[in-house]
Amino acid sequence: MTAAHSSLFEPYRLGDITLQNRIVMAPLTRNRAGAGLVPTPLMAEYYGQRAGAGLIVTEATQISDTAQGYQDTPGVYTSEQVEGWRRVTDAVHAKGGRIFVQIWHVGRISVRSLQPGGAAPLAPSAVLANAKTFANNSFVATDAPRALELAEIPGIVDDFRHAANQAMKAGFDGVEIHGANGYLIDQFLRDGANKRTDAYGGSIENRTRFMKEVVEAVTKEVGASRTGIRISPVTPAGDLSDSNPQKLFEHAVEVLDSLKPVYIHMIEGATGGARDIVPDFDFEALHKRFRGTWLVNNGYDLPSAAKAVDEHKADLVAFGKLFISNPDLVTRLKAGAPLNELDRDRLYGGGAKGYTDYPALEGVGA
Repeated sequence: MTAAHSSLFEPYRLGDITLQNRIVMAPLTRNRAGAGLVPTPLMAEYYGQRAGAGLIVTEATQISDTAQGYQDTPGVYTSEQVEGWRRVTDAVHAKGGRIFVQIWHVGRISVRSLQPGGAAPLAPSAVLANAKTFANNSFVATDAPRALELAEIPGIVDDFRHAANQAMKAGFDGVEIHGANGYLIDQFLRDGANKRTDAYGGSIENRTRFMKEVVEAVTKEVGASRTGIRISPVTPAGDLSDSNPQKLFEHAVEVLDSLKPVYIHMIEGATGGARDIVPDFDFEALHKRFRGTWLVNNGYDLPSAAKAVDEHKADLVAFGKLFISNPDLVTRLKAGAPLNELDRDRLYGGGAKGYTDYPALEGVGA
């Protein structure tokens, strides 16, 4: 079977919905939200252009005002934000697409200037990340966080639940919980950042507790069939590490399997980088522990994506930057057409240029 005739291009049943193909648009931060962190009409145009994906997962979206770590990233916790996202979901659905919102709390990957009242960012432990974020139109070092009090944690869990509730009001087909890339859930999971000695720290069972409580809250609110989660066992993003990632994430996936989210979005290797950063890490061992939909991500092209799906190594495959420069990526891949070049200077912030002005194939709609 050639890649163009792969089951990658066939419909797929994801929980309660049917995807038109197995190609997923990965979440991609673009820093273009408007005042009040409200999605703009330009964002609706951008996502609508890419509705040919089997599933769109939006850019990471704040669950609360303490969750922000980058300038001009959208929220989904106020009525104005919900109204803005409704324009986006309407645009995608009008073209036959499906869309989940990725909800996040960045934890320690933030700066005081983005936090309410200029407060310190929140984290499992008061451990400064050797990392940068995007604020005040430039990349800046993160600020020292403060450790969440035990009594504060249920409130953060409820912020995830509330954001999921608001996402449904905005017309999303589901939510993806961001448990990857060095943000808050990932910080609780990995012992390089989690130095707690209470019920959320120490043992692997304790360090997976926060993730478990968030997934339980969200699935209870919107249904397991509308809930996915993204994890990244070995990426060093956000200055994170763990002493035994294989054992940790095998347990984490077993916990997730018991909660039955509709999919796990697995980043294989370093996010946006080397797939073999930990050469002996066994991703297949994780796959075997999960009975739901398995979505893979990181460095896939058409041949490797088709191979993964056709050999049942994955059910869905995510593409990232290729969707930025190719609004009609699925059409181009299936036709073997050339791809547009990415404008790297306009990835973050700005207006339509480098955002909604990439051309579709002549005579073919996105």
